[in-house]
Amino acid sequence: MNPFSSGTRLRDMIRAIRACKTASEERAVVRKECAAIRASINENDQDYRHRNLAKLMFIHMLGYPTHFGQMECLKLIASPGFPEKRIGYLGLMLLLDERQEVLMLVTNSLKQDLNHTNQYIVGLALCALGNICSAEMARDLAPEVERLLQFRDPNIRKKAALCSIRIIKKVPDLAENFINPAIALLREKHHGVLITAVQLCTDLCKINAEALEHIRKKCTDGLVRTLKDLANSPYSPEYDIAGITDPFLHIRLLKLLRVLGEGDAGASDSMNDILAQVATKTESNKVAGNAILYECVQTIMSIEDNGGLRVLAINILGRFLSNRDNNIRYVALNMLMKAVTVDAQAVQRHRATILECVKDSDASIQKRALELVYVLVNETNAKPLAKELIDYLKVSDHDFRGDLTAKICSIVAKFSPEKIWYIDQMLKVLSEAGNFVKDEVWHALIVVISNASELHGYTVRALYRAFQTSTEQEILVRVTVWCIGEYGDMLVNNVGMLDIEDPITVTESDAVDVLEIAIKRHASDLTTKVMALVALLKLSSRFPSCSERIREIIVPFKGNFVLELQQRSIEFNSIIAKHQNIRSMLVERMPVLDEATFVGRRDGSLPGTASTTPVPSVSLPNGVAKPVAPLIDLLDLSSDDAPAPSSSGGDLLHDLLGVDLSPASQQSGAGQTSNSAADVLLDLLSIGSPSAPSTSSTVDILSSNASNKAPVSPLNDLSPLSLSSGAPSNVGAAPMLDVLDGFSPGPPTENNGPVHPSITAFESSHLRLTFDFSKQPGNPQTTIIHATFMNLSSDTYTDFVFQAAVPKFLQLQLDPASSNTLPAAGNGSIMQILKVTNSQHGKKSLVMRIRIAYKINGKDTLEEGQVNNFPRGL
Repeated sequence: MNPFSSGTRLRDMIRAIRACKTASEERAVVRKECAAIRASINENDQDYRHRNLAKLMFIHMLGYPTHFGQMECLKLIASPGFPEKRIGYLGLMLLLDERQEVLMLVTNSLKQDLNHTNQYIVGLALCALGNICSAEMARDLAPEVERLLQFRDPNIRKKAALCSIRIIKKVPDLAENFINPAIALLREKHHGVLITAVQLCTDLCKINAEALEHIRKKCTDGLVRTLKDLANSPYSPEYDIAGITDPFLHIRLLKLLRVLGEGDAGASDSMNDILAQVATKTESNKVAGNAILYECVQTIMSIEDNGGLRVLAINILGRFLSNRDNNIRYVALNMLMKAVTVDAQAVQRHRATILECVKDSDASIQKRALELVYVLVNETNAKPLAKELIDYLKVSDHDFRGDLTAKICSIVAKFSPEKIWYIDQMLKVLSEAGNFVKDEVWHALIVVISNASELHGYTVRALYRAFQTSTEQEILVRVTVWCIGEYGDMLVNNVGMLDIEDPITVTESDAVDVLEIAIKRHASDLTTKVMALVALLKLSSRFPSCSERIREIIVPFKGNFVLELQQRSIEFNSIIAKHQNIRSMLVERMPVLDEATFVGRRDGSLPGTASTTPVPSVSLPNGVAKPVAPLIDLLDLSSDDAPAPSSSGGDLLHDLLGVDLSPASQQSGAGQTSNSAADVLLDLLSIGSPSAPSTSSTVDILSSNASNKAPVSPLNDLSPLSLSSGAPSNVGAAPMLDVLDGFSPGPPTENNGPVHPSITAFESSHLRLTFDFSKQPGNPQTTIIHATFMNLSSDTYTDFVFQAAVPKFLQLQLDPASSNTLPAAGNGSIMQILKVTNSQHGKKSLVMRIRIAYKINGKDTLEEGQVNNFPRGL
């Protein structure tokens, strides 16, 4: 016989396929077998039809296409014999799904088989319908399935109940037809029928509110009795699993009781006793018992309030945490995460066990336990919990340190009772895992340090000690460098000693040694080296005896390949060598940063600004008001608040030293012509006149975003500075302009064009989109649009995506959005920048089609519109 003829037995084909050594050989065997099957189908060979379909099912399971055999399924289903129908229905369930149009042809055969006198054929039809039923088939065959719910044989009733679940999910409108038959099935003694009836009732309650109320009213007491009988039933070998009678029915009953008790105090009261009995009497040393206990806990936590039961449920979860099975511990942690919002006090009793789970070897348990610990932290237990976590940080796995460090820093920042405790804990974290600390965390630490004036000395001494043992932690090195630059004199002079401190002797040379080590470390990145250079410049003023040594440390960077380091080295070297008379004023201690402003900006409530209070404006030569740069993050080395480009000598000094010139600008007034750079320097440095008080608008002297600033000539040939306070504004302007090498009067500031008003580009009942406009100097064709999205509804929007389209004469570039989650009720916003270039500027106005997609509670929402109200001149 031909091994690939239609008469080949299934086992022979399987043996031939398994004998293949390569994938190509297997494909060849399958191709030949499929060809033989096609030939048999074309010949309408009825003798081997069932064998061909069995082969096709095996080929389908191997992943090869078998669509050409779908009609054979229908022919076998239409056959009168049970063996042919069995193969036909099995093929139908494997080779087809509800999306296939050919499935419509089988509806009539299914209807006939559901009414067949042979109960086994009826069972085949129910199995097939329960697996591949479409909405159309559900509407056509629902009456037959409903009738079969009262069939004499329990196996048919069981299959009809399962098929009913599929039907009501496909067509929820049919749910009301199955309510009474489902309730009748709940009185069954046969466990197979009962478990499917309970599942059918559960799905009815979830789909139909009327069914929920009806079943709650009619069946709650009966279900409680059923569960009680089941829990107290004697040993039954037919249903016994690990000494527990039918745990599957236990679990289904508990799930249905959870649905019925949720939101209904009366139903909840009626099931309290049986839930307590199940929770206390079920053995927890077997998997089946743990499954029942877990479901019981979920039911207790979901029904209406009963304090004693909830404490019992949480205690069960606490026992789960001590189980050796990782899966049981993980589901207990998941459940405790939900329970903590209901009864945090009861969960707190298991805090020690949860902390032990943080130290578990399983990564999933570690992360989940850490999240739970974080939720449990409050003002009363923050200190002991932080201590435990920091102690574990010392021995934790490298892969887990990132998550652990982030949670510790968040706990310390959120619940610190006093600044000294906050600083101590942060120094411990920096010493153990400084390389895992995020930028915003150590920025916040520096803001706190700058505000704690009474702790400046203590902090710099603590950092100096930590640096001696933890030089490999990059963030610790940065904070140490900054503090020594600011408070190095306090370190040397032991200023502000506290009672808890041990005396320490540090010389000026020792302080410089720290900065030299930091700047010459092979592992130090650009940010650390830049901070060390600035700190050295500051110490050159505070430690005159070390000035020459500091210059020797700075000079080698004049030839560095990194432009930022090279430029700073050249400038700082010139300041140290030739301008001792202004150096002390240039490197004064940074003013105190506003903590509230920093926190608001970090949390996103103040995007792009550092304060919600109005700021004074500086009158620019073109008459456009520009806000004074606020005092922002002291170490924001990539600040997005860079000043507008300018070529005046005053602005170049601003760029070089980060010194705010706003007082001088404010004095000039809008109606006055721009004074010379000499007047600017006189106002800035207050030479020969009383010193001006420091304002809160001082710009970060450490800002290294040099790429956005005007180019600065190297400071090579600085001339002496000697001016009196009575010098007129125009006399001696040239020498003053030459004070920092080559700063000559530049051309007037380029006109940026008119200010364009903001517009509301799109607004619906749920969302508002506003556009703010700005222009780049010298490029009137390009418009920068700052888009702000505001949520007007009470629901949080997730997966937020903004799209825009413009005509061909426009070019559009979209930057990434600030977030993909839009908080509810205007509690935050999403910012996105669009850059539009108009090739027909002055001839055609801007126009834009927009599409906004987001999810509300997991449901996709799409809004579209067209923006035609752009201001003229864009």
